[in-house]
Amino acid sequence: MMPHSDPSANIHSMDEFKAMDRSVEVLIVYSNACNDPSITHLDLSSFKCLRVFKMGDCSFAYVEELNLVELEKLERVVIGVNCFSKENSLGHFSLKNCRQVKELKMGRYSFRGYSACEIENNDSLEMIEIGELNEETSNFYDGDCKLRSYCDTMK
Repeated sequence: MMPHSDPSANIHSMDEFKAMDRSVEVLIVYSNACNDPSITHLDLSSFKCLRVFKMGDCSFAYVEELNLVELEKLERVVIGVNCFSKENSLGHFSLKNCRQVKELKMGRYSFRGYSACEIENNDSLEMIEIGELNEETSNFYDGDCKLRSYCDTMK
């Protein structure tokens, strides 16, 4: 009988992230985690079983590119306050071809130095929440945000 792997993972550091089983279903990143200046790209596309990606505040401070692409089981993305916050970067956020994703939340000041936000071809997406209503947020402050769908009902 093969051992059953834990469907969730909680990480504090980039070493834990790199060593993690790619078949996790729930990935939780603690606050103030993975703030190593040598980590500039984060691509979760190899996590094919991922259903939930959730992170606390002030994490991945030096990452300039986050890719969530072709994750067929992904349902929920929740990013805390002040994450992916490298200033003056040409950062790029992509959420593409995740057909089951229903929810995308980004806390205040996250992605503030990013120049691009692409949310494309996510047929089940019901809610996008970026920052807080009636509060300064600075998300994608100098960037472009593009929401694209190939659905005939959207214009």
